[in-house]
Amino acid sequence: MTALLVVGGVWAAAAEPPTAVAPVAVTIDGIEYPDPLELDDGAPVTDVGTWEQRRRPEILAAFREHVYGESLPQPTAQTFAVTEQGRHKTVTIGITGPEGTGSFEADLTLPEGRPRGTFLMIDHRGSDPRASSDYLPTEAITKAGYALAHFDANAVAPDGADYRKAVIDLFHPADRDLPDNAGRAVSAWAWGASRVLDYLETDPDVDATKVAVIGHSRSGKAALWAGAQDTRFAAAITNDSGSTGTKLARRDSGESIARITESFPHWFAQNYRAFAGDPASLPLDQHQLLALLAPRTVLVGSASEDANADPQGEFLSYRAAAPVFALYGLGDTGLPSDAWPPATDTAFRGPAMGYHLRSGEHGLTAADWDVYLNAGLFTRP
Repeated sequence: MTALLVVGGVWAAAAEPPTAVAPVAVTIDGIEYPDPLELDDGAPVTDVGTWEQRRRPEILAAFREHVYGESLPQPTAQTFAVTEQGRHKTVTIGITGPEGTGSFEADLTLPEGRPRGTFLMIDHRGSDPRASSDYLPTEAITKAGYALAHFDANAVAPDGADYRKAVIDLFHPADRDLPDNAGRAVSAWAWGASRVLDYLETDPDVDATKVAVIGHSRSGKAALWAGAQDTRFAAAITNDSGSTGTKLARRDSGESIARITESFPHWFAQNYRAFAGDPASLPLDQHQLLALLAPRTVLVGSASEDANADPQGEFLSYRAAAPVFALYGLGDTGLPSDAWPPATDTAFRGPAMGYHLRSGEHGLTAADWDVYLNAGLFTRP
């Protein structure tokens, strides 16, 4: 595949096509990492069947036990109450669990005509999808022919000490501590995205087989975790997700496990804190999370001045996921070389993987959206 440059919103071919991506060794940037293509018993993974039946479940189980926690189960009952105003729908999703009943709202904004696909945004900023902004450009999304589904992450799990009160306590007794391996806010946000997808499967105005889950920063962590677990998502887009998102945990750069678990103790399983002083003892790393998207599409967006998110660590993680995509014949990352940094403000796209390094600081901007809207998410270049 060729590298692609964003020129006036159009993906254009670069002068020199990249060479095919060689398998990335378990040593990345001089540091040893777990090999996504090695089973827990040490045997190599050389075919799709072994990956899907054995290795993928091993990696998922490890992330659930050590990082994100066990996800909430399917609701015992679920309802959708829809109100419509033109091309905008508000959906109240009713959730019943063993400990009670609650709800949260999602929005769906449709373009003129049949959508090319749907962006499902996990939003921790509480944005109004009816008021376009650089962060949530509803008008640009629908003008490009896409639908926008959206929900406020805080309505699923408040981003603070009371994170349990919306939906988690519908499944866990409120008067008891959560188990150390239980999912917390990030896991709940990912779970919420799957519940919105449940609704989209019932809506005749969209094609639920063409949904890309997207998030920025902390919501970008949740978007990856949602896409990794729920294979109904055709694509996952993670923007500046940094630590416990795209960034390699073992790198001594950017936000560390120690810092993120101290600053945000409600985001991840309590078990994750055991690795704060020794990231190298973590039995997996974030390149394996990206690999769980294979053979579906994953797009990674970084920002050149986002030191906290460690854009180089995100880049290395992206590259290190490629050998799993290669099992499906999709290992081309679109990158012209392994060298850091790649060209800024240039969108690199392989058949199932895409990457760009935007110049500037941490944020989800119109330039990022320009990449995502022109990525051909639901087709293979």
